[in-house]
Amino acid sequence: MLVRDIKRLVLVVGPVLFLLFLGASLWDSELAFRLRSHAGEFLGTAKMLEADYPHRRPYEPASGHNAAPSGAAPGHGHQETHREIFSLSTADKKYFPIKFGNQEAFNPNIIPHPTKDNTCIIVGQKATGPHDPKFNFFEVGCEAVFIDGTLRCLDDDDMPAILPVAPTVGLPLSCENEPGIAGMLGLNIGPHDARLLYGPTKPYLLFGSNSMFTCFGMWLQDFRTLMDWDAADETTDGDFARATELQRPPPFSGIEKNWFIFWDRDDTPHVHIDTFPTRVMARLHPDGSVGKDLSRYAAEQDERCLAHYLPPLPPRNESIHQATNSLRVTTCRRGDCDPGETNTVIVTIIQHKKYYDYHGEYEPYVVAFRDGTPFEIVGISEKPLWIHGREYLPGGEASEMFYLVSMNWKERGRNYHGYLDDEILLAFGIEDKGSGGVDVRAGDLLAGLGRCAEV
Repeated sequence: MLVRDIKRLVLVVGPVLFLLFLGASLWDSELAFRLRSHAGEFLGTAKMLEADYPHRRPYEPASGHNAAPSGAAPGHGHQETHREIFSLSTADKKYFPIKFGNQEAFNPNIIPHPTKDNTCIIVGQKATGPHDPKFNFFEVGCEAVFIDGTLRCLDDDDMPAILPVAPTVGLPLSCENEPGIAGMLGLNIGPHDARLLYGPTKPYLLFGSNSMFTCFGMWLQDFRTLMDWDAADETTDGDFARATELQRPPPFSGIEKNWFIFWDRDDTPHVHIDTFPTRVMARLHPDGSVGKDLSRYAAEQDERCLAHYLPPLPPRNESIHQATNSLRVTTCRRGDCDPGETNTVIVTIIQHKKYYDYHGEYEPYVVAFRDGTPFEIVGISEKPLWIHGREYLPGGEASEMFYLVSMNWKERGRNYHGYLDDEILLAFGIEDKGSGGVDVRAGDLLAGLGRCAEV
């Protein structure tokens, strides 16, 4: 009887876990790592998964750019392989935790509050979990302040507000040709992996959701329509007052994600679809449509620079993808110069993702490109960033999984444009368990760039 009941349980639970893993994998979040490892343990597939994700021996990274120095002690390799950045506001210079009330949320975002001093708005991802047969996803947000070194919701005992982002209705038939995706849209509802960002005049929420053009796409909405913005002099009329799906130069991929928006020196919006191995970007129109792909005008120089500064990738288990939103930076101290064609760049962060031993690691690289056509890349981090406070896991074979999400100016009113001495708030997820942030001057992020002109 017991054996028969166990077999029935496996027949029921096994497919459910498999579907949940597939759904989580659509958005490339840390939830996929957790479900993959747990499903493997439960279903006894650890040996099969080892073939897909081979073990890495101690101090043998798959890419030479991140190799620890010979004879390095566990936990100290980053001093040679990375460029460390430090928090300006914490006593120990480590990152600060982010807490969403009494709820768990991941993929954190931070922007300064539009009217209140010493107050931020934080937004993060939340899922109802496997007990929900439809596996709903939400973005949650709250006003937050620093209390005892932690950025936390003002109402710390309550759940942060669920942002009223309407679930989108896509074309389920567009998913039928995607391996493992058919039928999944009915199990996954709501926005995913949002980026809260400032444009030149107002804030936006960029998120993934069901698509009218492909299986899964990217949407943009004026953030002031989603949360009590508490700024009576601002109107929410205008572009993207409602969630608008963004298009791209053809062809669409089955799953579109990790895009970011940038504004040129004339404050014209563009959408940046991909950076590596080749860039794709286009002018963005208010209805979500786009112009032609602009990347070809600087493709030769860009690809040469990317290949030089980014680590070579093995055939499996590693990739490079876009991570944060963008900011426009004039490369002098505020008041020392005026923004111009030769001293102002668009800055974003991309990440080298590795997955070994059922554990993911993300290594962030800063990318800077011109703020006018042809938007050529001018610099890339020579070494990935290491946020002070990130630690190695027991044994020293791998480090904590920090995945960067958002990048916004710390001071209210900066919006999209700043200078080297202005402070930036970076927000990131930590493993499957928490969220953190660090405040750093723009000049500290750009200090380690290798110049494309020297390649």
